[in-house]
Formats: sequence, C-alpha cells, structure tokens
Amino acid sequence: MKLCAACHQDLPKDKFSKKQWKLGAECQRRCTSCVRDNREVVQPPPIIDNNESANNNTEIVSLLDSICIEEMQTISDEDLFKQPPQKDDCLICFLRMPSLWTGLKYNVCCGKVICSGCVYANALRDDDQLCPFCRTPAPATDDELVKRNKKRMEDGDAEAIYCHGVYYDDGMFGLPQNRVKALELYHQAGELGEARAYTNIGHAYINGEGVSRDEKKAKYYWELAAILGSAYSRFNLGILEESNGNMDRALKHFMIAAAGGYSDSLSEVKNLFKHGHATKDDYTKALFTSSSSIILR
Repeated sequence: MKLCAACHQDLPKDKFSKKQWKLGAECQRRCTSCVRDNREVVQPPPIIDNNESANNNTEIVSLLDSICIEEMQTISDEDLFKQPPQKDDCLICFLRMPSLWTGLKYNVCCGKVICSGCVYANALRDDDQLCPFCRTPAPATDDELVKRNKKRMEDGDAEAIYCHGVYYDDGMFGLPQNRVKALELYHQAGELGEARAYTNIGHAYINGEGVSRDEKKAKYYWELAAILGSAYSRFNLGILEESNGNMDRALKHFMIAAAGGYSDSLSEVKNLFKHGHATKDDYTKALFTSSSSIILR
C-alpha cells in the first residue's frame, strides 16, 4: 500500500502505474485515476495556532473522538447496500437533481439548491449577478457572504453549516484555517442529513487532518455518507474493501456508485471483471445504469 498525493488514499500497487509506484518521493506519487483525471498534487497546509488555540483544539479533538466512539454503531448490510435516496427535483426546471454535487449549487441567500443547468442559464441571462431562485444580488464581499451563511446556520440549515465547515477547512472568505472547527461543523451538518459532511469527516480520519488517523472511523463515516446518497463515499468504501481483498463487497459499492453517476466506479467494475471478480452481466448493468444516470440528468 502506498499513499496517493492527489486523492490522499492508501492504495495497492495495481492502482498505480509502474513509474508512479517506483517514485521515491511520496509527496509526488499519484494513482492511475488521479493521473487520468489530471488531479493536482495537494499538500495539506499546516495549521499554525498560538498555545491557547492549540490547547483548545486538543480539548475539541478529544471531544470529537469521544463523540465518534459513542456514535459508532454496527451498520447492517441491509442498510448499507440498499438503494440510496433520490435527490429532489430542481425548483426551477423541475427535472430530477443530479446525484453528484458537481451538478448542483447552494444559494446562501435563500438556502435553495438549484441544478447547474439552471445556474448556467441564469448566468448567461444575468451575468450571474442574481440568485436563480430568489433574485437576490450576489454577495459583494467575503464578509457579506459569511454573514449570510451564518444567518442560514441560525435557522438550522444543514447546507449552510456544512459550507461554513468548508470555509474553516480551507481557510476561505477571510476565515482562518481551522480543521478542528471544521470537524465540529461537519458533525452538526451530518446529524442534520448532509452526506458531504460525513464524507469530509471520513477524509479527515483517513488523512489525520485535525484528528488522529483512523481508517476504521473513516470507513464508518463514509458508510453514513453512502447511506445518505454520497456516490463518492460509496466509491471510497469500494476501494477500501478491494484493498482488503473483499471483492464481493467492493463490487456492490462500485455498482451503486456507478448508478449514482460516479464514473471512476465504472472503471473499477471493469477492472474487477478483467480479473474475474465480476461477471459480464455485472459490467453490462454498470454500463447501463451509469449511462442512464447521465441521460436522466
């Protein structure tokens, strides 16, 4: 197993080209999927805090770890592998929302989620200056954006809480980078049903960002995210199961993720088929559901 410096996952040898596998500099190694998708190497920037902040962060990390231990329960295969919930219809075009969040946009002014097609049409018409739904002008400054998001958070908006966690995670819009604070917000958003929040918590544990590295906890939170409909977390679970030799479980995850529109999962089903761990019917079904997912969106 070696670490990919782009997706930050520990992967087996067959997930790298011979050249990438032999790289002595781990910080530059990229897996085959990341090379194919031209994903850049991303090194997590260090968190610089004063002593008081560091002590506070230590206390919060201990609290988060204790919460995780209390929350971690056995997730049955029936719950884990059932068909994930469908997205609601777009509030403008009334077409079914894409499964992947790359096809959606959250509007902090009104708290509505709109499909990217309607967002693009609105940008062509109004130069992206007005909200596609409520017609509110876009925030003029970072402070205004953060203020609007905090107002949505006060109403218990899971999307807003998640977005604020991302702001802290990446140090965006004038907020200091604080991955521990981000984890707090991700926990809140996850409890309100935001799948991406659980996905990010899983990434924090697999990479040791803000907490101690723990693959078991990463898997647990990715399972919660997958149940809520995250195709990306479902793909991550498939990779974990595949690396542990559980090919049947990996195939199940990849099949569901492919149906959710995550194209890398289709490649993994093909790889399992080539090595005798999936049938021709499995691959045909994955091709069909993946294509249908794209057409329907």
